[in-house]
Amino acid sequence: MRTSREKGQASPLYIFVVASLLFLALAFFAVGQAGATRNGAQSAADAAALAAARESRDTFQLQVGDLGDLLSGDLIGDVNGCSASHYYAGENGANVDPGGCDWVADGRWGFTVKVTSQEPVGDTVLPGTESQHARASATAVVVPRCSFDPADDDTAPSPGALDCEGDVLDVDPSALPDMSDLFEVRLAED
Repeated sequence: MRTSREKGQASPLYIFVVASLLFLALAFFAVGQAGATRNGAQSAADAAALAAARESRDTFQLQVGDLGDLLSGDLIGDVNGCSASHYYAGENGANVDPGGCDWVADGRWGFTVKVTSQEPVGDTVLPGTESQHARASATAVVVPRCSFDPADDDTAPSPGALDCEGDVLDVDPSALPDMSDLFEVRLAED
């Protein structure tokens, strides 16, 4: 038989458990919010790096004599595409860090871009998140889709043939292929 002193003993425990669960739910929400901000920054970095590499590829002035070296990787594009990275980072809610867009340093044709989210994580139950911005970086490279086989004879009408994923075609020096047909731009795993 219960005594009157035991009545209502579950109420403080119930309140503690509910308050603890509520705090945990808010903490998980804060972690999720931080993750979403980080994912947004990563998307902005990816878009900015791809834009820089694509800009460099698309504005490269292709010359017939450069085909072999360009497609073999001995020659890389010399056009800096970083201006495009700033636009695409901004369109995706981030800013390119000062000095945050640069050529890939290992000899590949590409760019590494570092960004910071424009908006902070926000006010959450976790202290200090209201002013924290997400940071991310990405690298995009320009890679050949084709290989070049130079002509055996210097007097031949074509300087050689391109093999683009199984399609072989003779190069017409007066109508060189578009750079986007010769090279693709993709994110690198750096």
